[in-house]
Amino acid sequence: MGTTKTEQSGWRANKWVRAAIPALLLHCSIGTVYCWSIFSQEIADYIGFKKGAVEWAFSFAIFFLGMSAAFLGNVVEKDIHKSSLIATICFSAGMLLTGVFIMYGGTHQHSVVALVGIYISYGFIMGVGLGTGYLSPVKTLMLWFQDRKGLATGLAVAGFGAAKAIASPIMQAMLENLGEGGIYLMFMILAGVYFVMMFIGHLLLAKPADWHEPQNDSEKPKIMDVLKTKPITNYIGIWVMFYINITCGLALISQEKMIVKCLGLAAMAGLISTISAIFNAGGRLGFSAWADTMKDRNTIYKMIFILSIAFTGLVMITNGIKNGEGNGLLIFLVLALIFIVNAGYGGGFSNVPTLLSDHYGMGSISAIHGITLSAWAFAGLTGNQVATYIVNHSGEFIEHGTDAAGKPIMINPVGYQNVLIFTAIMYVIALVLCFTLVRPSGKAAEKAEAAK
Repeated sequence: MGTTKTEQSGWRANKWVRAAIPALLLHCSIGTVYCWSIFSQEIADYIGFKKGAVEWAFSFAIFFLGMSAAFLGNVVEKDIHKSSLIATICFSAGMLLTGVFIMYGGTHQHSVVALVGIYISYGFIMGVGLGTGYLSPVKTLMLWFQDRKGLATGLAVAGFGAAKAIASPIMQAMLENLGEGGIYLMFMILAGVYFVMMFIGHLLLAKPADWHEPQNDSEKPKIMDVLKTKPITNYIGIWVMFYINITCGLALISQEKMIVKCLGLAAMAGLISTISAIFNAGGRLGFSAWADTMKDRNTIYKMIFILSIAFTGLVMITNGIKNGEGNGLLIFLVLALIFIVNAGYGGGFSNVPTLLSDHYGMGSISAIHGITLSAWAFAGLTGNQVATYIVNHSGEFIEHGTDAAGKPIMINPVGYQNVLIFTAIMYVIALVLCFTLVRPSGKAAEKAEAAK
């Protein structure tokens, strides 16, 4: 049979202990990268820079997440213990060093060393931990849950999405209660917490005993040879629609807080952000689990894009962001758009590894998934920045009340509406790619082959 009775019993062969729990420990740790907006202003104020300069740290983190996943996919493929250890060390060390450079910046105001140190620590070092940590459990999950691959990967990736909802109130409480220097102390404390969580995940993570990964490169086909088993336009279609979904998600999510203020719901911004995070996590689990029941997983992407186009169009036609304040129906439409885009954004992440495995098999899935995550890297550099450019160069900023400190709140409703024009066009392009370039997979492909 290839495995002993002992190996097939107890916790050593338990798919929850060896795959699901470690995946959640890893993803719930690295997913806190999305808590950036909670403390970015505090970092900027503490080290004496404008928020715009500090914001690049997050963009670099997402860029190096995608790039490290693309270049280290083969390492993950060969040895998940090595890759999960790299993730643990890089993520926690990057977080610790971020705290160190913030502390340095507090005593050396406007220090370029502090700013560049944060870029390197939060952007590059943590980014490498993010990419390897994101990839490491995915193939393992699909091997343990071969009948419900979407449910398994959705569970882990949902942990990545839910991390913000779980960690945000904890981080906020730490910032409020740690006193002077709380911003850097928070990073240092959490570096230790996440190291413990991820190290436990690293120790538990294991592939099934009957799965043996070829260690000799000559035993495995080259990635391009695997991709060419289907027309190369098929993979290009998957990559581009994945990129577009992330770009559009980031474009809207980055403006979410200000859009909520346009609706007159500033007091509920925290609650709405939490609900958005829940939809993000729910989309990751729900869409991927649903895809397990479908003949072709690509149907999920068609649904995501159709829903996103429909609600974006409704908010555009009604000028919902501009005219929404005090109008219950328009407020509902705008919030529905925010929640649906969050769910589709999350669902796009959880479905891509299973869609790729349906097309190209399990043999090189970590490497192929890693290359595909390069789309995330480029979207991280374009989604937020394109939205910010549109808001800053169209419409006009107007005063809309004051914040808790008595400072005026400046909003640009027309600019936020114009962001929707960009996302609507991009969603339409993605939908066209779904129908034209990406071929049927799974049961749908088998049925088409049988009909020939």
